Parts: sequence; structure tokens; C-alpha cells
Amino acid sequence: MKTSTISSEQLLEGQHRLKPNFYLNEGKIRLERMRKSKYPMSTIGQEVMAVYRSNIFKRQFVADKSNGLLYISGADITTSAPRTGAKLISKKYTPNIVETTLKENQILVTCAGTVGKVRLVTSDMVGIIGSQDIIRVDFDNDKYPYGYVYAFLASSTAYIYMQSLFYGSVVPRIEPFHVRSIPIPALPSSEQNEIHELIKKSSALRVEATTLLKDAHETLMASCNLPELTSSDYEYFGANPAVRKPSTFQVRKVESTSLAAWNYSGRIAKIRARVQENVDTLTLANCLLDNRFFSTGSFKRLELDSPHSIELINQSDIFDNRVQGRRLARKYAGNQRLVEYGEVLIAGVGTLGENETFCRALYAGEELTGKLISGEFIRMKANGKVPAGYLYAWLASDYGFRLIRGTQAGTKLCRPIPKLLAEIPVPVLKEELMNEIDQLVTSAHAKRYAALQLENEAIHRVESAIAAWQ
Repeated sequence: MKTSTISSEQLLEGQHRLKPNFYLNEGKIRLERMRKSKYPMSTIGQEVMAVYRSNIFKRQFVADKSNGLLYISGADITTSAPRTGAKLISKKYTPNIVETTLKENQILVTCAGTVGKVRLVTSDMVGIIGSQDIIRVDFDNDKYPYGYVYAFLASSTAYIYMQSLFYGSVVPRIEPFHVRSIPIPALPSSEQNEIHELIKKSSALRVEATTLLKDAHETLMASCNLPELTSSDYEYFGANPAVRKPSTFQVRKVESTSLAAWNYSGRIAKIRARVQENVDTLTLANCLLDNRFFSTGSFKRLELDSPHSIELINQSDIFDNRVQGRRLARKYAGNQRLVEYGEVLIAGVGTLGENETFCRALYAGEELTGKLISGEFIRMKANGKVPAGYLYAWLASDYGFRLIRGTQAGTKLCRPIPKLLAEIPVPVLKEELMNEIDQLVTSAHAKRYAALQLENEAIHRVESAIAAWQ
């Protein structure tokens, strides 16, 4: 139990709040120590141009890309690929599009539910509509550089500090004036600029990685002569326009594997046929080592904050821009198989919402290598008939994703049926083309990892400056 004594002066500064966590917050204590030591301090509001969030507006979602704009919520800004799971919001019925559109080098702060997560808007995110539950921080070039402010807000000190500011019991919230009030150390200009440059380089690498993955996808689709899928090509749970025809089909033969209509979808059957007509294919099982999937086993989970603990990555963590799991006692993990470079993973448990991660594929690059992941993932190793990066590119494509979704079964929590999953067709191209796509994927993940390292260095420098004055 944490205890402390506060003065009446602190009570007045806290606007008579009686929440113990407001005064015992470690982030608040660290920054207060710096201020009392006469270290130069400012506030976020004094050093940026504006801190605001958009007004509440009615959201009308659509299925047709020509009628919609990409829309993300606060939960989406932490993901490594926010465009992938973004919804489409109506161009016609969305007010204040200019105000709600994300701008390059803005800092985004989640302000409802999970409070205090931050994201720097890179050039590949420009044009996306952000929800009213995202606080924006805009910059004036004559004040603090955005890279330094971002590194500070992404530090554990600032994140912990923001946890003391939220209000509400069911859904915690913070407001723009809370963010404006956060104290920020006035590090020397030279130090701020060095941290800023690290963040700029990190952002540039992330954009390059996104471009490489886009190139891999486009090369794959063009080589297979496959057109872009439309919402009428597959089954989905989402906004259904009046013009969308009901999905009806006849089945002549029902297998004992499944009696669910979803697994016999006529639309998915057409996608499969289109792939097999355009290019030679192998089944997914034939592309895998030992022709099989595998997963992490079950084990006792004892949370432990120790240098001897091991980090466990769950399905809710692994799609984040910065992957951070829980620390567990290593001895209970036993001899669980850690992730190896080049594994392909599928999120194996979830629900069928269009922006859910269920059935999304991942490539195990440098960031995930050596990590312990939960048993929620379907794991696989390529056997050499197709390269691992190429296999990931196919499974992560719209075609791969819809084919994987077509194998699901379940009511509340769904899971792919292994036998149906093993039969998914994988296009086989010329070796040099598959190697080219594989190289694009591996290069993209290497750049993502390099970006993460630079960002970590920038945040570490901010944390070190704060720690030096404790």
C-alpha cells in the first residue's frame, strides 16, 4: 500500500481533488521534484500552437470506398497499420471534414477508455478522419520541436502523469485542458533538436516501411492478375447498403467438417475459383514445414516485475505500433517455443467486425523474434516452396484475409477451422517474383524495427534527463 502526506497547498493545486492516485502518481511526483529543484519547466500548452479535439458529430458509415473516407478511433491510433482496420465514413454526411482530418506531424493523444496513448501522424496517415475521442496537438515552428514533445508525451513519466488526470468511473476521460497543463522539462535547445531528429528519422523509416509493404501487395496482385475486391465479393459484418444483395447460394455437398453456411459461402467460393483460374496454387498446408500449424501451449501466468521475468505478447498487444506485453515469471513458461524470425502468424481468436484483428496475418521480423506469444495465435513456418515473406504478403492481402475469414466457426468468440484453413490456396509465381516480394516484406520489417530503435533512444534520452533530477 502506498501512503503519503499532502499539504493544504497541494490540495489547492489539485483543485480540492480527494483522489489518492492524483497525489501519489509517480509521474506527477517526478515532474514536481524537477520543478521544486528550480529546473526550467514549461507546460505543453505554452509550447505548442493548439491542443484540441473535434466536436461530437454523427457518424454515417458506408461500405463503398468511392463514397467514404478512412476513419479511425482512439483505439486505432496505436496500431502499426491504422489504415488496415479503418472504417469508411460518409463523405457526404460528415461535417467539418477539414477540422477532423489528420495532419502531418500532429501528435494524437487518446482521451477516452485507454487514456494517454500517443501517436505522431506520419505522411502516410494524412487524410484520415479522426474521431472526437482523439486529442490533437498542433505545433508552431517557433516553439518546441514536435519530435521532442512527442518523445516526452510517449515517455512513461508523461503516460503515468496523465493517468492522474482522468475523470469518470465507467469510461475514463481526459480533456484538452488536461494535456495543456502537463509540465514539460525545458531541456537545452541542442538536446531538444537531437531528440527531434531521432523522431524525424524514425517517422521517415516507418513511412518507407509502409511504402515497401504497399509495393509488395501491388506486385503480388498484379502478378496474379487479381482485381481489387469490393464489398459485394465477400461476407462481412458491417454497414450494409440497400443495394447490397443478400448472400444466397446452393450447396450440393456438405462435409462433416462443418455445417455452417458461412463456410460454404458462394462469394468466397468465387474468390477461391478466381485465384485458382488465374495462377498455379498450392494449399497452405503444402507450403508449411511438416505441413502443419502449431501454437504456444498453456501455462500458469504469474505477473512479475523483475529483470528475470519474460514478456508475454497477447493478440491485443501484437498489432500495436509499439509492442508491449505483460511481464511474467519465466519458470512457469517452461520450454514454450519462442517466436523465430520468419514465422507467419494469424490472429486466431476474435469476432467478425470489419475493424477487428481476428484472422489478420503477421510477419515475425526482428521485433518479435525471441518473444513469447500467447496460444491465441496460429503459427507456421514456410518450408521453402514459397518464401516466408511472400506467404505473409498473400495471407495479409484482402484475398488471403477473406479466405481465412471464410474458415471461421463459433458464436461469441470465433476460431478458424484448421482443416479448412489448411486448404486455402496460395498462388505460386516465378521464383524471382516471389523472392522480390519476400525481400520487400523483410526490408519493410527491418525498417520498422530500426524506426522503433530510434524512437526508443529518443524517449530514453527524455527519461534520463528526468531521472537525473530526481
